[in-house]
Amino acid sequence: MAELSEALLSVLPSIRVPKAGDRVHKDECAFSFDTPESDGGLYICMNTFLGFGKQYVEKHYQKTGQRVYLHLKRTRKPKEEDANSSAGDPPRKKPTRLAIGVEGGFDITEEKFEYDEDVKIVIFPEHLDIPRDGLEGLPDMVRDRIASAVEAILTADSASRKQEVQAWDGEVRRVSKHAFSLHQLQNDVRIPPCGWKCSKCDMRENLWLNMTDGAILCGRRYFDGSGGNNHAVEHYRETGYPLAVKLGTITPDGADVYSYDEDDMLKMQKTDKTMTELEIDMNQRIGEWELIQESGVQLKPLYGPGYTGIRNLGNSCYLNSVMQVLFSIPDFQRKYVDKLEKIFQSAPSDPTQDFSTQVAKLGHGLLSGEYSKPASAEGEQQPDQKGVQNGIAPRMFKALIGKGHPEFSTNRQQDAQEFFLHFINMVERNCRSSENPNEVFRFLVEEKLKCLATEKVKYTQRVDYIMQLPVPMDAALNKDELLEYEEKKRQAEEEKQPLPELVRAKVPFSSCLEAYGAPEQVDDFWSTALQAKSVALKTTRFASFPDYLVIQIKKFTFGLDWVPKKLDVSIEMPEELDISALQGTGLQDGEEEMPDIAPPLVTPDEPKGSLGFYGNEDDDSFCSPHFSSPTSPMLDESVIIQLVEMGFPMDACRKAVYYTGNSGVEAAMNWVMSHMDDPDFANPLVLPGSSGPGSTIACPDPPSEDSVATIVSMGFSRDQAMKALRATNNSLERAVDWIFSHIDDLDAEAAMDISEGRSAAESISESVPVGPKVRNGPGKYQLFAFISHMGTSTMCGHYVCHIKKDGRWVIYNDQKVCASEKPPKDLGYIYFYQRIPS
Repeated sequence: MAELSEALLSVLPSIRVPKAGDRVHKDECAFSFDTPESDGGLYICMNTFLGFGKQYVEKHYQKTGQRVYLHLKRTRKPKEEDANSSAGDPPRKKPTRLAIGVEGGFDITEEKFEYDEDVKIVIFPEHLDIPRDGLEGLPDMVRDRIASAVEAILTADSASRKQEVQAWDGEVRRVSKHAFSLHQLQNDVRIPPCGWKCSKCDMRENLWLNMTDGAILCGRRYFDGSGGNNHAVEHYRETGYPLAVKLGTITPDGADVYSYDEDDMLKMQKTDKTMTELEIDMNQRIGEWELIQESGVQLKPLYGPGYTGIRNLGNSCYLNSVMQVLFSIPDFQRKYVDKLEKIFQSAPSDPTQDFSTQVAKLGHGLLSGEYSKPASAEGEQQPDQKGVQNGIAPRMFKALIGKGHPEFSTNRQQDAQEFFLHFINMVERNCRSSENPNEVFRFLVEEKLKCLATEKVKYTQRVDYIMQLPVPMDAALNKDELLEYEEKKRQAEEEKQPLPELVRAKVPFSSCLEAYGAPEQVDDFWSTALQAKSVALKTTRFASFPDYLVIQIKKFTFGLDWVPKKLDVSIEMPEELDISALQGTGLQDGEEEMPDIAPPLVTPDEPKGSLGFYGNEDDDSFCSPHFSSPTSPMLDESVIIQLVEMGFPMDACRKAVYYTGNSGVEAAMNWVMSHMDDPDFANPLVLPGSSGPGSTIACPDPPSEDSVATIVSMGFSRDQAMKALRATNNSLERAVDWIFSHIDDLDAEAAMDISEGRSAAESISESVPVGPKVRNGPGKYQLFAFISHMGTSTMCGHYVCHIKKDGRWVIYNDQKVCASEKPPKDLGYIYFYQRIPS
């Protein structure tokens, strides 16, 4: 007892009682998918409340010096029936709220199993085990302190539990006070079912339709500069018209409606069931959806490295499918799995919030085979559960990848293509100064614009990661059958008879390729040859061919009733693909280029910032009137920020937006790619006809001393802090992200400055243009994976993926991994082709 007392007294100062804001990771290891149910249990640091599996707890102690851990070990056993229960007990109450663990929500406390839980305190490095009830005989102060900490950890909601509640809660949408009295103007405004654009700017995304006057305007601008330009909320302030519906969310069952004066999302009801009830019904049918793909065939379960299932965390099948495909690609394996130990060793104090750590953890979980085991003994499984694994539950990864995102932070169904691009963007942000696996997807697109009035042309290039393939329905091979089916369907609906057997449109893949390469008419094109708007033809080609070609079939569209619909189409995708004919040629003999002249920019009457957005008196950002100048052009700050985050110099990005006339990120990127080799590429913008200091784009104030001090407190130098803040428009949050992404470059620059006798201030003023790296090779590919979607829209349904491994097709359906008998290659949504070696 004396030895025990001495040991506990030595660690007592490091033992903390978790407070309200602390995240207690008692369900999952920070570096692996070990849980309290794993063989070695889970060790929770009683200072940081991070959880560690048996193989990582010793490393955490050695790295941090934290000695005391709470060890949890649970053993599962079948739940015993309550002797007092009877068949007459009332059924469980049906949920009425799309939420977890709250009134009216899903009850997740009911389990099919019970657990024997063993709790003890472990002190390192002695590995001294102290049972929970073994604290008797200790001094009262020591015993009470430790007992209260243990009790608080055991009763606290785990970090994953809190995340689940946050992700699901908030879906209850109340009826607006305007529901029965909304005034709608009779102004003959006709709203088309597609092709929308903000009436005050050129934005074509994040658009809201005002339900009083029919105005289409862009949404709010987010903290990172993305989103919209605030025109919808400004319209409300000017007119008082309170309700707006988000374009693209209108379905037969409802839509996303926002009330500006009530400052809340509302419920728009179009059927007997509310949107919430419909979503709850869909969530309760998750088990059915898991059996849709190849359900009529007895599939052989697969286990081992590379055949690990992923648990569905609630509509997370889109994430599961994308990540299974990505970690079947060697570049992602080398970046994250092969360098696992190095990544873990350099992880910050809270590895649950580190992107590289959580991606490496996910990759190792999928490829190691450690978690590729049957959920129960094969003989005990139900017939419809054959092949279901324990798998992995990437809760930390999902919480981190969706942090701050309006969609991926929720448990709603999402578009797999949008998540793929979101993850690619996260990789870009975290690999600026290191090996980047995204290079396997990155390619250059060549766009040729031909002004029909002057016959002059303009060639530009932009970076892309996905080939979006249109579906020309008029090219269907079975048009007569489709017409006959539609007529039979109409008659059956009128007579209330059973619908006829579905007839699916069969569109040749060659027709899709032809539609992709066909010239597209561009109205309202600014012709620099005319210095006026004209009509142009745009032709798209490949300027480079990536190692892996990602093809999205554009199956989702809008009907005349505004309702998004999915084209029920079959496209026979080839096993081998040759797109060499789509290679760009560049400027041809006999073609004359349009001059590279920027369109005129008009300064509005209202005071705006140098980048063209309204600002506040106290705002010190680029949006502030503080930076407005009669000679400063308005520039789209959101486009500039996107380009800067890709790694391009700030001044080059400003010039790109200026010389493309605020026409969007795509045009600005084309300008950047075309002028990267210019000697003045990274020099400040000087307006035509001016040479004084007032002719350049206004620069922000120096970084605040508070922001500099915050970064310096993290261990960086003052010069490094200043550079990070200047590179991110004085945004402290983005500066911290930037400095970690450029740490290798900063260290190298500091060493060079010392060796060359330069000051850090001198080195900051120098800007080296850096652009995205692309690989190139033959345009011949073979199919190696595809992701399929089941359902009527991307906002509902289910995703599975098929991947070709070891010469056979494998279906990954959440926790179920099996050898595929008949992969439906004609019904996929996103296809992944691998370059055929020369």
